[in-house]
Amino acid sequence: MNSGFRNAFLTGSGAMSADATYLILIFFGLTAFLNNPLMKIVLGFAGSVILIYLGIVSGKVFFRPPDNTVSAPPRLFKSSFATGYVLAIASPLTIVWWTGVFGALLASQPAATTLSALFSCFSILLGCFAWVLDLAIALHFGRQFINQKITGLISLIAGIFLIGFGLYFMYRTTTLLIH
Repeated sequence: MNSGFRNAFLTGSGAMSADATYLILIFFGLTAFLNNPLMKIVLGFAGSVILIYLGIVSGKVFFRPPDNTVSAPPRLFKSSFATGYVLAIASPLTIVWWTGVFGALLASQPAATTLSALFSCFSILLGCFAWVLDLAIALHFGRQFINQKITGLISLIAGIFLIGFGLYFMYRTTTLLIH
């Protein structure tokens, strides 16, 4: 929100590109590879660490002393697009979503409906694009109504949820090691 429309749109576009990457890879059979127990463990721990790190960075915004300028928290990458891409590609939730939902959808369709599967992919990406554009516009215009204190509170709440998801996925991944 602090960085404006361009960075919000680029971050969302990066995440959408990660979604497209998963769609393409799943379309060509990645689901079996990602369901490998070792890959689940590696991706689970990596995604958990990223979510916890982002939660800590986000939560720190709340505890910064107030000033007259609104500055963005430190960034993982300089490029907003790269940040969105890496966050989405490494997120355990994204992996579970695309392999579980879309992978199952593709697996349930007969081979003769490849065109239908491609149409589904493009429809999903079009919906993602509409979401990214709408969210970037809402953030751009919404920031004039939200002050630094509210932004800090939103960052704290988001940080708590990110840490919570990170710990949850870390726990789930640890249970894979035990079994």
